[in-house]
Amino acid sequence: MVHGKKLAADPPPPSELEDDDAGAGSETLQLEEVGSGSPRGPSSAKGIANRQERPLSGCEEPPSLPFSFSIQRRGSRTGVDVRGPGVLDGGEEEEDEEEELGGGGEREISHEDYDTDLELGDEEAAYDPTGQTRYAEACRALQVAPASCFLRRMRSSELSMMHRGLGPQGTKALSVPLVTNTSILRLNLRDNWMEGMGGAAIAEMLKENCYITEVDLSDNNLGDYGARAVAGMLRANGTLLSLNLSGNRFTDQSVEHLGPALVANSKLRHLDLSHNSLGERAGKHLGDSVSENTGLRSLSLAWNGIRGRGAVMLANGLGGNISLRAVDLTFNGFGKEGAVALGRALKENNALEELNVSSNRIPPEGAIHLAMGLKVNKTIKSLKVGRNPIQNAGCYGILQSLQENPNSAMEKLDFSDVTVNQDFEDLYTAVKEMFPALTVNHGGRIGVFKKAKA
Repeated sequence: MVHGKKLAADPPPPSELEDDDAGAGSETLQLEEVGSGSPRGPSSAKGIANRQERPLSGCEEPPSLPFSFSIQRRGSRTGVDVRGPGVLDGGEEEEDEEEELGGGGEREISHEDYDTDLELGDEEAAYDPTGQTRYAEACRALQVAPASCFLRRMRSSELSMMHRGLGPQGTKALSVPLVTNTSILRLNLRDNWMEGMGGAAIAEMLKENCYITEVDLSDNNLGDYGARAVAGMLRANGTLLSLNLSGNRFTDQSVEHLGPALVANSKLRHLDLSHNSLGERAGKHLGDSVSENTGLRSLSLAWNGIRGRGAVMLANGLGGNISLRAVDLTFNGFGKEGAVALGRALKENNALEELNVSSNRIPPEGAIHLAMGLKVNKTIKSLKVGRNPIQNAGCYGILQSLQENPNSAMEKLDFSDVTVNQDFEDLYTAVKEMFPALTVNHGGRIGVFKKAKA
């Protein structure tokens, strides 16, 4: 290659030029394959002169990069030269030749420049507001199949993936992109058998995500381990407003973690702990937590086993609460003791509007104590005490308490499956004049259906 410079100063005899052309044949062929113009091999004195003037021959203009950054990165990994036309794979000889010929073309891209381009490409790829890239990587790492419905809805405000069988690993993969997702506001993962490990992954995600406001994790078998993780999340999260933890096999031990978390969290508005295995000890812990919580607006503890001393402690906690508007205690075991405590709570509480104590084995005496609380209460709008053995006496006592409380806010009384007599019907007619908006539901009136005489 250096011969070309010497021959330009002192033209050699024709025989020497022919030898030089013959030796450069392979180089000429390579340039034709890689370059984008005519061959650069010196075939005449005029060609040599042109070579001096244009070191990067074959291009009328300085060469430009024909590839984007992403293709450059792929090329560098596969060994393909992506530096543009006019540069050979064995680039060191070509660089030396350009220096001897005086340069004049576009500066060759150095390795330092190339690294900078690659870093910029990485930064651009890292910006992924939905987390789709992270989800694909997490699925590969955890060896689970990506959920197509998740990929379709990553930009939606609501993601509903019920009954998908994600399991612990699939839930872990799902939680990775949700950490940085800014679109999803409501998340429904009901019945995915995520167990404690999957629940812990979602809990860790919710510590970081500040966009999701509603989460449904019901029927996922989270157990005590998952409850502890959720409790840690509630201490750190400040945006979650609604949390459904129904049907997760929580026990009294679970509430030992959840109870203090409810005291620390003042942002959560709606909590569902129904259909678990909460017992007497859970009632005690929840009673302490409920009395100090200032954020909850609704609480469901239906279908548990809160009874005895636990029911009394929970009722006492409700008496001191200042934020709850609706409480569902259906299908527990409050009995007479719990009903007496609830009656006292209704005297003290001035915030509760809806109370459901259906199916709690409350006898007529318990209903009378509830009525004593209703005589002074000014906020309760709906009371459900159906499917309890309160008989007509209990129904009559509760209705009479409204007649004695002109400041009552009651709008709905539910005595489902409890039969009443004519005395109750007459009293209802009188109370209806005081509260025209009041509706009463019961199990029918005694003596309405009589056997026809022969």
